[in-house]
Amino acid sequence: MTDIVDELQWRGLIALSTDEDALRKAFADGPVTFYCGFDPTAPSLHLGNLVQILTMRRIQQAGNRPLGLVGGATGLIGDPKPNSERTLNSPEVVAGWVERLRGQIERFLDFEGPHAATMVNNLDWTSGLSAIDFLRDVGKYFRVNKMITKEAVARRLNSDAGISYTEFSYQILQGMDFLELYRRYGCVLQTGGSDQWGNLTAGTDLIHRVDPEADVHALATPLITKADGTKFGKTESGTVWLDPERTTPYAFYQFWLNADDRDVSKFLRIFSFRSREEIEELEKLTEERPQARAAQRALAEELTTLVHGADQCAAVVSASKALFGQGELTELDEATLRAALSELPHAQVTELAPVVDLFAEVGLAPSKSAARRTVKEGGAYVNNVKVAAEDAVPGRDDLLHGRWLVLRRGKKNLAAIEVTAA
Repeated sequence: MTDIVDELQWRGLIALSTDEDALRKAFADGPVTFYCGFDPTAPSLHLGNLVQILTMRRIQQAGNRPLGLVGGATGLIGDPKPNSERTLNSPEVVAGWVERLRGQIERFLDFEGPHAATMVNNLDWTSGLSAIDFLRDVGKYFRVNKMITKEAVARRLNSDAGISYTEFSYQILQGMDFLELYRRYGCVLQTGGSDQWGNLTAGTDLIHRVDPEADVHALATPLITKADGTKFGKTESGTVWLDPERTTPYAFYQFWLNADDRDVSKFLRIFSFRSREEIEELEKLTEERPQARAAQRALAEELTTLVHGADQCAAVVSASKALFGQGELTELDEATLRAALSELPHAQVTELAPVVDLFAEVGLAPSKSAARRTVKEGGAYVNNVKVAAEDAVPGRDDLLHGRWLVLRRGKKNLAAIEVTAA
């Protein structure tokens, strides 16, 4: 493999580092034990977290040892939000979320061999720590004048909300994590997002105060932005989660499939494990034949397989094709069909009505007369079957899994009808 620092740079994954030359030497002299932390402030990780998880995976594949930290302690407090205090969750809720996040992270790391990963929980070294010991043994190394210059803290100090001592202390706890992992595992690198830079350097500063001879590093990935100005990892329906119960595999697949041509090259480099040659070929195809969306399809299939497995990926690919007449809708299982239709404009009815009424009801046509014109012109489909008569009425036998109709106008405009009990 090429030098891991060069690889991360080529992929656009280095925004900040404490000393790039020293880090490069540490990797060359390796293996390096490194860690990345994830706080259980929700029952699932999301696409922003996936950047960090896959960066860990890359560094491990280059011959280094990852520590995956899920913050059972820091999750009880929460990293300071830009504008307001976090709602504190109960210890029982946080403990449950720790286990869920741990399971999500473990899927991406290798726990066997000479560079086996280890999962850790910072509650292990904080639960028995008294307030006096915390202030005497850790707090004494932190300078308040420096702490208030950290970006997250500074923003809150200048806001109407201010900041509580609880959230102000978060950077001390994260700094202590690095010190503990340095002592327990010989960990010398922490990775994270650039918005965490203040917390990352709190750890390196603390270790240097405790052990001035220590050679430790921090590396931050950039904030990912989208060309259209919308927030990465967000859709109209909300955050894209890794948990299939919160974001279905179909919706996950569609997120990548719908990536803007201006973004897909960046997404490929950050998220894909394809080689440089393969990625550059996909970039070339995007420039030459953007309508084919070859890069988006490759990215969607790779990431859906990586996060949800090959079987789920195959199911959503089949569903995606079937919705547009390239496969049999009747062959889709109920869960996959439901997930696919939930992403479409849809309407619920208690009884079947003429096709033109359904087209108008769901918004595929602005009026019944417009729907009739669509039928007359041969552009109306129900379950991928062309509607021949303007007065056609679907029957109960047409309902997919006894509940749904897929309506299509032309080649690309889709909607769903769900028949419910009166």
